[in-house]
Amino acid sequence: MGTLARLVADRTDLDDSDRRLLERVVEEWSVLADLSLSDLLLWVPTWNEGGLIVVAQVRPSTAPTSVPDDAIGMFAPRGRNPHVDQALAYGRGVRERHPERPWLPASIEAYPLTHQDRVIGVIARHASAAPRVAGRLEEIYLNCADDLFAMTVEGTFPPVEEHGPDTQAPRVGDGLVRLTAAGVVEYASPNAINAMRRLGLGRELVGSSFAEVIVRLSHRPGPVDSRLSMVAGGRSAGGADVENPGAVVALHGIPLLRESERIGALVFCRDVTDLRRRERALLSKDATIREIHHRVKNNLQTVSAMLRMQARRASSDEAREALTEAELRVGAIAIVHESLSANTGERVDFDEIVDRILALVRDLAPAYSATGKVPVLAREGSWGLLLADVATPLAMAVSELLHNSVEHAGASQIRVRLSSDEGRGLLLQVIDDGAGLPADFQMADAGLGLSIVTTLVTTELHGSCDLEGGEGTTVTVRVSLEPAG
Repeated sequence: MGTLARLVADRTDLDDSDRRLLERVVEEWSVLADLSLSDLLLWVPTWNEGGLIVVAQVRPSTAPTSVPDDAIGMFAPRGRNPHVDQALAYGRGVRERHPERPWLPASIEAYPLTHQDRVIGVIARHASAAPRVAGRLEEIYLNCADDLFAMTVEGTFPPVEEHGPDTQAPRVGDGLVRLTAAGVVEYASPNAINAMRRLGLGRELVGSSFAEVIVRLSHRPGPVDSRLSMVAGGRSAGGADVENPGAVVALHGIPLLRESERIGALVFCRDVTDLRRRERALLSKDATIREIHHRVKNNLQTVSAMLRMQARRASSDEAREALTEAELRVGAIAIVHESLSANTGERVDFDEIVDRILALVRDLAPAYSATGKVPVLAREGSWGLLLADVATPLAMAVSELLHNSVEHAGASQIRVRLSSDEGRGLLLQVIDDGAGLPADFQMADAGLGLSIVTTLVTTELHGSCDLEGGEGTTVTVRVSLEPAG
């Protein structure tokens, strides 16, 4: 549970729908902080109405902070913050500005958040004490912030996005375009103009229809993306990419509303050419790795099929058994590569791998079973995801131990148990109800299968392998690793 959710649950009477609205505001309010050149604190009333508590805080990236200390969790009784108290009580913004400079915020202002006709929180705006307005850009920032705060009070900010969001929240400093209600560019920041230049813009941006400019700069084949046109025209909230052979620019639009009427829009522009190129390179790399695993799996399955054909034609039982063992070993490795070919990461579902090895052993068991019958094979417990470097030797160990039990134990039931070694790592046990170990058995007398398991576990995984006889046999493998999930 996050800090905001925990504080709301512990200190207030707000319900889940109220909390979700507060979380939506916090997800988007970095834009408010940057445009307003101010620190923002989110206050909510406590359950006994004795005061308010800060549940979230954000600092601007465009101005010095005026609240350097961590305020989250801070309690203030009623009367300590008059602006916040008034906004909470009357449900309207509280601000006092100089009549000759109405765009400059006062040192502290407060804006209520309303949900279902009641105020559930107040955003306190703490303006920086340092000089803020150095030119037209900062004045535009402050005017845009006032519009967004007015929407916050009306309940229309943050907007409900009609189109897919960006991979990253918009940043004011990347580039800002302000549109009129008709979608005409009223102001474009220097960074926004630079981003458009990289797309090939060769004309003046201010005074142009931004949607028309963006559609013209986008050289994608096929019909025009309606999402791109809606976002660039200020008619829809959300994100879209404009792309051509020269560059890729991510747009994120926020329509500006006043009493449900559109009065303009803000469109943030970010040059993401290098970012998209890296994303495509990663996708290409992932696809290549998956293809390699797929081809390795196919090759191993071909080898396995050849071993099976050769085993059928073998003239001696010894040769047939050796070829069947080799087929099982190759098949276990192929199963791991098949799992890797289906995933983009380096982790595989080991539970699924064990289940498939069990199925493979069932298919091959009649060829080498000590009794000629197939025992009942089952998995108990779960490990979830493991790194491929760990899963491969463990899969080999499981297949070898199952093969040994089927071939030598004469068991009617064999279980593969996956568990945790009392928090110290992974515990793998293969348990059968067969004849057990000879009374004078020593590890030095182990056959090829157990020798392979011991070597894999001790050298590659730095674990241990122990055998316990009696009524049946239990092989225990301990590895000092934790499952990934």
